[in-house]
Amino acid sequence: MANLKEVRIRIDSVNSTRQITSAMKMVAASKLRKSQNAITAMRPYSAKLQELVQNLSKSMEHTSDGKYSVQRPAERILLVPVTSNRGLCGAFNTNVIRATTKLIAESYQQQFEAGNVSLFPIGKKGEEFFRTRNYKILGSNIHVFDNLNFNAIVPIADQFMKAFVDEEFDQIIFIYNQFKNAGTQILMHEQLLPVELPAVDENEQYEGVDYLFEPDKAAILDELIPKTLKMQVYKMILDSFASEHGARMISMHKATDNATEMIKDLKLIYNKARQASITNQIIEIVSGANALG
Repeated sequence: MANLKEVRIRIDSVNSTRQITSAMKMVAASKLRKSQNAITAMRPYSAKLQELVQNLSKSMEHTSDGKYSVQRPAERILLVPVTSNRGLCGAFNTNVIRATTKLIAESYQQQFEAGNVSLFPIGKKGEEFFRTRNYKILGSNIHVFDNLNFNAIVPIADQFMKAFVDEEFDQIIFIYNQFKNAGTQILMHEQLLPVELPAVDENEQYEGVDYLFEPDKAAILDELIPKTLKMQVYKMILDSFASEHGARMISMHKATDNATEMIKDLKLIYNKARQASITNQIIEIVSGANALG
C-alpha cells in the first residue's frame, strides 16, 4: 500500500499542475476570441482582393507588367512554414513541420538534392527544428507574433515579392494551419507567388472581368497587387495565430481534465491507504488489550 505522505505530495503536485493548465486555458481562450474576430472579419475582404488580383493578372498575363504572375519552371523553391514561438499546443507545430518535410520529399526532392529548396520559418519552433537539421535557411522571423499587425507583415512580404521578381525563386509556398474553429485547424499549402491564375476550360474562351483602369494598368499593378499580396501574407499568419490559440486552449482543457481524473484516482488510493492504516491500528490496540487481559 502506498505511503500516505507520498500520496498527499502527489495530490498537491497534480493539483498545482491543474491550476496552471486551467489558467493557461483561460488565457488562450481570451487571446483566441480576439484573434478569431480578427481573422473572420478579414477573410471576405482578403478573398475579394485575391479574386481581383487573379483577374488582373490574367488580363496582363501576356504583358511585361504581369511580373507577379510569371510562370517559370519550378527549379528554385522557397517554403515558408508558419509555427508558434511556444509549445503546449498539441500537434500544432509538429503537423506543420511534418507537412513541410513531406512536401519536400514528395514534390521537390530533386530540387532539394540540388540545393535549390530554401526555407524561411516564421515562428521559433519551426526555426529551431529546421536550423538544427541543416536545412538551407534563407532567413527567419520569430518576433512577428509579439505585436501581430499588418505593419509587422509588410517587410516580410516585401522580401518575398522582391525575391520572386529578381528570379531568386520560382515558387514561394506557405505551409500553415488555417483556423476553422477552436477545435479544428486545417493544414494548408498555399502558393503566394506566382499569383495563381483562374482555371480556364481549354474548350471555352476566357471571359475576364472588364475593368476600367485609372490611371493605367501599370499603376494598378504597382500599387494594388503588392498590397493585396501583403494582405494575403497577413491573412495566412493571422490564421496560424488564431489556430495556435485554439490548439493551446484545447490542449490545456484536456490537460486540466486529465489532472482532475488523476486527483480522483489518487484520492481513492489515499483513502484506501488511510483506512488500511486505521484498521491496522485498531487491530494492534485490540491485540494489546487481549494480551493484557
